[in-house]
Amino acid sequence: MPSKWSGAAVDPGGGKPTPGEWQSVEVPGRPAAFAGEDRVAYRTVFDDPRDPDDDLGLLELRGCYAGAEVWLNDELVAESDAVFEPLKVPFEPEAENELVVECRAPEDRFGGIHDTDRVPDERSVPGIWWGVDVTGQPDPFVVDVDLRPRATEEGATIDAAVEVYAGESLDDRLTLTTKPAGDRRGRGMMDRASVSAAAGERAVVEKSIDVRDPSLWWPRGMGRQHRYEVRAKLDEAARTSATGIATVEGTDEGGLRVNGEDVPVRGVALTDAAVADAERAVEVNANLVRAHAHALPEAMYDACDEAGLLVWQDLPLTGPGVFDIARGEEVAERLVDTYAHHPSLAAVGVHDEPTDTFAERVGSGLVDRLRFRYRVWRSDYDRGAAEEVAEAVPDGVAVYPVVGEPGTDPDAAALYPGWDYGGVDDLDWVRDRYDLDGAVGEFGAGSLPEGVDPAGADDDGGPDLAGFDRSKHDAVVGSDDPEASQAYQAELVRGVAERLRTDGAPVVVANALRDAGDAGMGVYARDGTPKEAVDSLAAAFEPVQAFLVGASAGECDVVVANDAPEAISGTVRWEASGESGEVEATVDAGARSVVGTIDVPSAASSVDLALRVGDASVENVYRL
Repeated sequence: MPSKWSGAAVDPGGGKPTPGEWQSVEVPGRPAAFAGEDRVAYRTVFDDPRDPDDDLGLLELRGCYAGAEVWLNDELVAESDAVFEPLKVPFEPEAENELVVECRAPEDRFGGIHDTDRVPDERSVPGIWWGVDVTGQPDPFVVDVDLRPRATEEGATIDAAVEVYAGESLDDRLTLTTKPAGDRRGRGMMDRASVSAAAGERAVVEKSIDVRDPSLWWPRGMGRQHRYEVRAKLDEAARTSATGIATVEGTDEGGLRVNGEDVPVRGVALTDAAVADAERAVEVNANLVRAHAHALPEAMYDACDEAGLLVWQDLPLTGPGVFDIARGEEVAERLVDTYAHHPSLAAVGVHDEPTDTFAERVGSGLVDRLRFRYRVWRSDYDRGAAEEVAEAVPDGVAVYPVVGEPGTDPDAAALYPGWDYGGVDDLDWVRDRYDLDGAVGEFGAGSLPEGVDPAGADDDGGPDLAGFDRSKHDAVVGSDDPEASQAYQAELVRGVAERLRTDGAPVVVANALRDAGDAGMGVYARDGTPKEAVDSLAAAFEPVQAFLVGASAGECDVVVANDAPEAISGTVRWEASGESGEVEATVDAGARSVVGTIDVPSAASSVDLALRVGDASVENVYRL
């Protein structure tokens, strides 16, 4: 990769950018110096990348937000209008080569969350976000190996589309070797295909590879994450891609079914993903990440494939307002085509949060409930455009056309009791009144990390509170103390997650995993530091867990949720104020069951539950 880059804000005008002054920048990256700019150009000069055995060069750009024009040695060689599609440009290197890439801000409604105030301006700078590579290549060489796995009655088939570039005319055969990923000693299955191309042509060879008795890819907790590698070799050139075999479909209840098995989903939303977020998602016991109105980098998908995390991939479309349906259909098709080789890709969301009904918080009294109902009644949203776009999403993934507030008839609800309105106890009546017993695409509350003073947010150099609603925070927390702020978030996130799980919601997604700014909805701070809510969400998301419904003095039901793929039998032991007892628990796979009722002493300040199944034990502690 070229090591020295410079950048400059530029005006639209056509042609190769020629700003009067450049300044040093890091690429890939999002230079904060250009925050708020609509167009930024990046320039580098690199030497001939070829080794003695190479004939050609290959330029690869990943994550050009939100559109780009690429100039190589004064020639326009590539254009892009989607951050998620990589650009691959074969070229004949010179002794010294100039690369200029002009990136531009979104020019339509499909800029996603990075085109809103929920992400800091410095994280939305037009730029090359994910990667740049310049390599030497033989002639001819394999540019790309695109894989599409599908289950068949005989087993499975991997449809491979191999792109080849030839500097000179070509008439040859390429070899495809397929074997389980990580199997270094196995020879694998071999197939051959003819390839022909004129000089300077990019040709695509298609070949279907039959996989007998395939090993399936499963979400974490349901089985192993088996994958296959396909290596395409043409003369001295080779390229390898990986995929996994899994079937995904949506259920009538709004859930997900993988390989014919219903998967209870415990998810977290990502506002601006980093690869390390896959590990953080695992730490809170999630089995799904939702790319909230933005596209994930390929490296993040690879991490999810390996970790067994399902991916709910939104279109980059959020907020109120009309949008171009044809453009939406095109983006949906291209988005799925880009990521379809990843077995983790499970669902697509089309229009996120199309109304802003609760821009101002509503309380929890009787009059407030009337005010809540009035606001919902006044909200105006036509689902038709989102449903049309959803029809264009290719088969093989579940689709949520609308993720929204009550009143939008959402396919996955955005529910924020305790933040937008009322408290945790208002969750039940909201879901009942508006028939929201299916998937929940987001819930949560914001909080302050240690060391953030929101009082200085408006001063130069103060914290960036993008994605953090300070007025709602102050209304529910009543303090700028990070300890009180995090305690409130932890209790609310736990309370909502537990109620949704005990009620049997098929999909439960907490918003968010990590803050986008210096404070926010994340259970982790922007830099990855855990907040108090990490432990509470992890406890609420334990795959097999015992819950105390309506934890308080007096009689309370004990509910066991079993997200494991097999039935469980065990014992729930409880302790409170010196008293204790046990209840037996037998729960089917993927089910929730009231296993008993306990009488909590009036003097109790806490209740400890411990669920033991075989040699494994998990605890859940309630502070009263």
